[in-house]
Amino acid sequence: MTSTRRAALVYNPIKVDLDALRAAVTAEEQAAGWAETLWLETEIDDPGQGQAKKALDEGVDLVIAAGGDGTVRAVAEVLHESGVPLALLPSGTGNLLARNLDLTLDDVGNSLHTAFQGENRPVDLGLIRIRHQDDTVSQHAYLVMAGLGLDAKMLAATDDDLKAKVGWLAYAKAIAQVLGEKNHLRIRYNLDAKGNRSVRANSIMIGNCGSLPANILLLPEAAIDDGIFDIVILRPEGFIGWVQIVVKIFWENGVLRRTTAGRRLAGATKEVRALNYLKGKELVMRLSKPEEIELDGDGFGQAVALKTWVSPGGVLIRVPADA
Repeated sequence: MTSTRRAALVYNPIKVDLDALRAAVTAEEQAAGWAETLWLETEIDDPGQGQAKKALDEGVDLVIAAGGDGTVRAVAEVLHESGVPLALLPSGTGNLLARNLDLTLDDVGNSLHTAFQGENRPVDLGLIRIRHQDDTVSQHAYLVMAGLGLDAKMLAATDDDLKAKVGWLAYAKAIAQVLGEKNHLRIRYNLDAKGNRSVRANSIMIGNCGSLPANILLLPEAAIDDGIFDIVILRPEGFIGWVQIVVKIFWENGVLRRTTAGRRLAGATKEVRALNYLKGKELVMRLSKPEEIELDGDGFGQAVALKTWVSPGGVLIRVPADA
């Protein structure tokens, strides 16, 4: 007997093999005894929010996001506090949330099995209100990371066609271009209402997850369900500063912190001036001039100020039942 439970699948048509995906979804929904899935295609000017709202209006029990980080972020924004879980069908070059949850990246059948027969895991959702140069304010959600400075400029400079062909290697060209520019941010911030502070930095990243592609552990203490942000401020001064950052991120975070003994050794090392970590639940920030901002790898224009805060357990993510 077919269940009354029904899923919706929000998919980016340029990132999925639609015929193969339909066959795989049909097999898994039937095996789980679910009703026929509702299919909703994203559009250039609607990367997932409108489709997720339609899915909720239809009363579905599950929303599957098939696409890159942008599709996942857009769907999660709508599912915030709805009680309807989100399942991931990773596609694209990043898949940052899936990586941080240790979900399967290249196995459609396994991902769909998790969607229909997995269990729900509450994870934190970052919410952000951005004030733009024209004084308009927009509000968004993010699951992995918000960034200002070098990383946002790098994303803005990345050639989308090249990225589609060679994936993350496309960022190398953008990095070289951006490093040739002056990238200092001048920021006044207030973390958890503890008073205003000023900082001059190259980049600031506010993270809900710690790992990036290429096994880069940027925020070693970040947890996706601890109710707080981990924040990193990069402020290198010349070549030595960049060396300190490379050692800290690639050696201490990337190698030492992978083992128990290494974590003890890394914990004993001193903080370096070029890289500082903070933690908090709410961050208010004002910039001296408009700066590029990115959320989960997508650019959101330029910001002159922002407020970001954590919604603890704000979205339910489908994970394997035996996780």
